Amino acid sequence: MKNKVIKLLAIWGVLIFSSLSSFNSIFAQSAMTNVPARHCINLNGKWQVIIDPTGAGDWRQVWQEKKPEKKTDFIEYSFEGGPLLNVPGDFNSQMTELKYFEGTVWYKKTFDYNLDKGKRLFLHFGAVNYLANVYLNGNLLGKHEGGFTPFQFEITKEVKKGGNTIVVRVNNQRLKDGIPGLGYDWFNWGGITRDVNLIETENSFINDYFIQLKKHSYNEVLGWVKLNGNNLYQSVSIKIPELKVDYKTRSNSEGLAEVKFTSKFKLWSPGNPKLYNVIIESETDTVTDYIGFRSIETRGTKIYLNGNPVFLKGINIHEENPLRAARAFSESDALILLTWAKELGCNMVRLAHYPHNEYMIRLAEKMGIMVWDEIPVYQQIEFSAPGVTDKMDLMMREMVSRDKNRSGVIIWSLSNETNTSPGRDNALITLTDKCRHLDSTRLITSVINNQDYKNNILSVVDTLYRHFDIISLNEYLGWYVPWQGPARNVKWNLVCKDKPIVISEFGGEALYGSNYGPKDEAAFWSEEYQEQIYKDQVAMFGTITDLCGVCPWLLADYRSSGRMHPVYQNGWNRKGLLSDRGDKKKAWYILKAYYESINNIY
Repeated sequence: MKNKVIKLLAIWGVLIFSSLSSFNSIFAQSAMTNVPARHCINLNGKWQVIIDPTGAGDWRQVWQEKKPEKKTDFIEYSFEGGPLLNVPGDFNSQMTELKYFEGTVWYKKTFDYNLDKGKRLFLHFGAVNYLANVYLNGNLLGKHEGGFTPFQFEITKEVKKGGNTIVVRVNNQRLKDGIPGLGYDWFNWGGITRDVNLIETENSFINDYFIQLKKHSYNEVLGWVKLNGNNLYQSVSIKIPELKVDYKTRSNSEGLAEVKFTSKFKLWSPGNPKLYNVIIESETDTVTDYIGFRSIETRGTKIYLNGNPVFLKGINIHEENPLRAARAFSESDALILLTWAKELGCNMVRLAHYPHNEYMIRLAEKMGIMVWDEIPVYQQIEFSAPGVTDKMDLMMREMVSRDKNRSGVIIWSLSNETNTSPGRDNALITLTDKCRHLDSTRLITSVINNQDYKNNILSVVDTLYRHFDIISLNEYLGWYVPWQGPARNVKWNLVCKDKPIVISEFGGEALYGSNYGPKDEAAFWSEEYQEQIYKDQVAMFGTITDLCGVCPWLLADYRSSGRMHPVYQNGWNRKGLLSDRGDKKKAWYILKAYYESINNIY
């Protein structure tokens, strides 16, 4: 047991070093886990901004905030008198002139602080899209790349007593070697899109922990606690008052404490989303979390939750509140989206195509909704470009690190719709192996859509599926690909015949209220056409022997700049079962009835 846990943390450390050092000269630190339970001072609210479409702020050194000292000093920038933007929030929806902006925006926030001796202070960002340079009092703290995962900087030595100034250079310009790359089918919301917090800790504190059931077990917890600071050798305890658990262990010289105990848990499930109050204590720190315990695994061609076969009744969701046409960032945003999913009859949401904010993950868990967590390795990614695989490693690690104690998360997804190539195969096989070493308790997949469809036979031939726990594929029969025979007669030819199958995307576009007869040239955008796609898809599902879940594209219409039909799209992807105002389209009722016909034990 000891060697296994030490090896796990060693692998985690290798990931940190290799992922960060190769493409950031000064890089952000891995964020501590369970930020909501920490001693936080929230920095959300109005931030001063400078819009910098030409990048002039870099050579003018905006972060220095120079002031004129004599009449001949002309400083050609200033935060004073400029616009204010809400943080968290995308800048595109807050200023009309920034609707389609891709470039640099400088953010500024001042705060007062008096840090007691012996305490430490961290500046934590939930997410910034896409590149972030962070400065404190005119000095560069570091950089972070990636728009959907948290990062932090320790500022214990940099923070001043009294007034302090944070400046963040945010750039959301698409990059050929970015993740995602240049082409993706969602809106490029830029800005400081999630919470910003100051986190105060003791000198030695609980930095991270993993407390989940051992794979294939319903009563044995196997995990670890990791301390950070100058006093790493401490007694550590895990308490679950409701179960009368008081497990005691000790950390070693590296701050690592092994965790292994058994109890009689009420297992988390959609029908009973049980969470326990779990108290993690060291001699110098205490962190409280609400953790559920469940088992998710595959046996042959079935998926089992807590030992019972389960069918994943899913829906894809983008991190967007369509009612505001803006990036979703709050718990109230998450509640709107997840309430719709529950009303539809879903027991799972696929959070496409990137890790959504932590409110979404935690609220889904409380509501009894399983979560498919995904990183934005998407379509046109340049696998051969220098540093790209390191960025993939980093984003995977940041996703797993944040969400690994959330029992609702059942799937780590590492890519979507990537094209076959040796570079892709090697990169995703390596990433899958690393993810499995970090967390073997969940299912791992990558989504592929390069199957072949001829003579009403759908052939799934990508050999990369052999490395995943489930076959997850996107197919748009009836929309991008016409049916080649009756849907109920489709035959399946699978390269892997021993794995569960999940249809991770299907559907078609419809503008709400567009109702046309079948001979009308605009029928393809009508609710009736979308409705028929869903009817045909449901008929086809009955032909798939090993089908263990479906996940249509998608819950609600969402913004996408590449959708340019002026009448039916107008900058929106219209594949939602709900309109951008929350109106139910006809296809909603087809899927809801299908889900009601499926009897799960939960």
